[in-house]
Amino acid sequence: MTWTQNFTPITDNLVLSSLAALIPILYFFWALTIKRMKGYMAGITTLLVALAVAVLIYGMPAGKAVMSASQGGVYGLLPIGWIIITSVFLYKMTVKSGQFNIIRSSVLSLTEDRRLQALLVAFSFGAFLEGAAGFGAPVAISAALLVGLGFNPLYAAGICLIANTAPVAFGAVGIPIIAMEGPTGIAAMEISKMVGRQLPFLSAFIPLYLILIMTGWKRSLEVLPAILVSGISFAITQYLSSNFLGPELPDILSALVSLFALAIFLKFWKPKTIFRFASEETAAAVEPLYTAETETKYTKWQIFHAWSPFLLLTLFITIWGMNPIKPALSGHYEGNNVLLGGINEIGKLLTFQIEVPGLHNEIIGSNGLPIAAFYKIELLGAAGTAILLAAIVTKFIAHMSAKDFYGTFVEAMKELAKPILMISTVVAFAYVTNASGMSTTLGMTLAKSGDLFPFFAPVLGWLGVFITGSDTSANLLFGSLQKVTALKVGMEPVLALAANSSGGVTGKMISPQSIAIACAAVGLAGRESELLRFTLKHSLFLLLLVCVITFLQNGVLSWMIP
Repeated sequence: MTWTQNFTPITDNLVLSSLAALIPILYFFWALTIKRMKGYMAGITTLLVALAVAVLIYGMPAGKAVMSASQGGVYGLLPIGWIIITSVFLYKMTVKSGQFNIIRSSVLSLTEDRRLQALLVAFSFGAFLEGAAGFGAPVAISAALLVGLGFNPLYAAGICLIANTAPVAFGAVGIPIIAMEGPTGIAAMEISKMVGRQLPFLSAFIPLYLILIMTGWKRSLEVLPAILVSGISFAITQYLSSNFLGPELPDILSALVSLFALAIFLKFWKPKTIFRFASEETAAAVEPLYTAETETKYTKWQIFHAWSPFLLLTLFITIWGMNPIKPALSGHYEGNNVLLGGINEIGKLLTFQIEVPGLHNEIIGSNGLPIAAFYKIELLGAAGTAILLAAIVTKFIAHMSAKDFYGTFVEAMKELAKPILMISTVVAFAYVTNASGMSTTLGMTLAKSGDLFPFFAPVLGWLGVFITGSDTSANLLFGSLQKVTALKVGMEPVLALAANSSGGVTGKMISPQSIAIACAAVGLAGRESELLRFTLKHSLFLLLLVCVITFLQNGVLSWMIP
């Protein structure tokens, strides 16, 4: 039995309906920032609030609301939860095998300065992982690396979330941009060009902003040359690749250029003073700090060997994201290559797409068409499987016993049980919000801003990523609405679509999924409220910058629109 979404359930009043749609979101913020609930409890109770609003106010049949939550819960487990488990597992393997001591030493040989380590690991290496995989792997891996180097776990998680702002729009080999082409009819290349004329401003600024957050203005000026090398090399490459190559490679190319440019620069330039956190200086009075002098000297082969787990991770994730390998891993390859054909058959056996009972094609959306709903499980094609394969190869490289290998995996599973529960519940909340029409209600309200819509267009993307945890999902959720509204107010549709994606990247750092992933990676499960309070103000500030850029590009800077 079908049910039609009603976007103005309260007396056909959009404003009142929007206030009702905000209830679960406001509750979540209250639960984490004021009540300071454990993350998994905040996730569970927010889901219950969303279900109540969906059923009691939006009139969604209770069965359909529960099934939409189940659909989101499954997606929270795979692929998202699977990525977190395998990422943390791989990191733990390097620690238990002693390889991480060599990794730390190799980074210290480049620089002992915490500011520059943040640029290398959180900004450049994190952006590379975002471009190759996305779905939380960049924050999980880079934050764990920083903690291993000696960063405070909360700082490591927060810095990596903020650094992840720069690459998100082109993450997972450009999927967020490519996904918008279908529902909007505007070529992905054109959207890529426009995003590439917005985000580089943010990308050039993020390295400076990171160091300002860490150390303040005076200490930031001490490493300004390195900040400029890191940010400007990334931004220029991001602009050129997005405008002349397309949406698939900007992150990977920008990250590599930035990483190598800064590494080479540090061979010839060093800051006058080495910055460490105050807590480290205090601890040094009791126990010596790790420094380049106190570290054991390792050969180039030992360093390469120690880094090999992350090189393998990068290799496998890159392969998993390549065409035509990616469709073959999911059983969707249609070419004639024999090898890929064989992989495709295995991919078919390990890919399950099951209709969600009582939900599939039983909700009529805003376009008057039924909405498909599947439990989609890709065991071979999931990025987490690529990371697991890297871990399996690492077992032999690191000469780990089978007992230690399995023991480390079980340990990671136990540690991540509650964070994975939070992730599943907040994804379930997102699915209920979308299926009931609450997300569309909020989008329709922002679309009523008229001549100010160019300023508020990025807010739609920010809201979408906060709710769904994904720039891709936010683009699919609000892409058509952005285009229709832009045409009504005389705004170039491609600018509105780019604003949705660019605004969305600033919401990633406060998305419940991202918060849970970051806390899980650095061992802060249960302290999600602290991390949200850390990132919230930065998210709003960076969103404001994107809003201003979009507003100016719709007016005095309209020559920037392709």
